[in-house]
Amino acid sequence: MTFPQTLLSWFHEHGRDLPWRQTRDPYAIWLSEVILQQTQVKQGWDYWLRFMRRWPTVADLAAATEDEVLREWQGLGYYSRARNLHAAARQIIAAGGFPTTIEGLRALKGVGDYTAAAIGSIAFDLPVAVVDGNVYRVLARHYGIATPINTTEGKHEFAALAQSLLPEAEASAYNQAIMDFGATQCTPQSPDCDTCPLQETCAAFREGRIGELPVKRRTLKVKERHLIYVYVRCNGYTAIHRRPAGDIWQGLYEPLCVEDSNLSPLSSLLSPLKLNVKHVLTHRIIYADFYLLEADERPALPVGYFWIPEAALGDYAVPRLIEILLEEVRGEK
Repeated sequence: MTFPQTLLSWFHEHGRDLPWRQTRDPYAIWLSEVILQQTQVKQGWDYWLRFMRRWPTVADLAAATEDEVLREWQGLGYYSRARNLHAAARQIIAAGGFPTTIEGLRALKGVGDYTAAAIGSIAFDLPVAVVDGNVYRVLARHYGIATPINTTEGKHEFAALAQSLLPEAEASAYNQAIMDFGATQCTPQSPDCDTCPLQETCAAFREGRIGELPVKRRTLKVKERHLIYVYVRCNGYTAIHRRPAGDIWQGLYEPLCVEDSNLSPLSSLLSPLKLNVKHVLTHRIIYADFYLLEADERPALPVGYFWIPEAALGDYAVPRLIEILLEEVRGEK
């Protein structure tokens, strides 16, 4: 059998039974693809169900507020996905419906080549190959390709190869097959080569290069940031603000925050909750100190902060680091 035929045969027997595969609704498929960017299926599954229950159509999602969408997204991270999802939903409604071409799909906020190909092929049978991390890995190993996948040359090479292999009449099944194969069989670590139906034709297996492929050029420098958070409590109220655009956690909420600052004027009033908390993001490492300030009278707040009842904190979307802080605060009560 050819490479595509082998994958389709494998998929028929081993493909994952996922709820968004029981529909051709482009909204449901798009939502799953956005959620599963940077998120494992076992975690994203519950979020997909939650979103579909609360906003069963793209019109329902478009009618929501950004705050509501961010709150429902809380815990998934990479919050730009949620903001783009919401903005794209409004694009779709403004245009009168879901786009049915690759060009129209790519024009949606936050939709790149991969997501457009996934939605287009699965919902509309468009003959466009997907290329994601799983596809890079399967193709690099099977064909022994050492071109770095995060270079312009590599992206073009893998995109061309993926498209050349795509059986146009079975684009939906094939795209899902190669993604599933990479996710469950040809995994990043400890792939199941012993039961692999492609073992005999796999260059990486034959040459002992499984652990070397795919190649990714190291380009990013990880930056460190030091944040100090003060949870202010005053007669059942606390102070928060919304993080601005252009920085991490845009649009999410947090308690009083200062960066690389000296708290000495307040130090005698603060109770340390947890110090030097390490929080790793994609391009930076955050080190945070958590403090509690309990006051009988409301202190003056910096511009942009406002008071809310502590009981209402659950109505505001916060980053994972602040969830850790709130767990420490609850432990103090």
